Amino acid sequence: MKTKQKKQKRATISFNSELHKALRLKAEETDQSLSDLVNDAVRKSLAEDAEDLAAFEKRAGEPNLLFEDVLKQMKKRGQL
Repeated sequence: MKTKQKKQKRATISFNSELHKALRLKAEETDQSLSDLVNDAVRKSLAEDAEDLAAFEKRAGEPNLLFEDVLKQMKKRGQL
């Protein structure tokens, strides 16, 4: 039975020299490739974005509050 390989695409990205050095060192220490480190970081960032979007969608029906109004109410209640 053959295992299905994921298709990969190439991209050229530029890092500042200090970030590139840190990535190279981390790759060495963790026995991963730079590509694996970058793919993992991007995947985590996209997952966080998906969580944020889901939270926004879940709260879409809630009323919008103006910051100024919240401050006024807090002051009125003696919380500020």
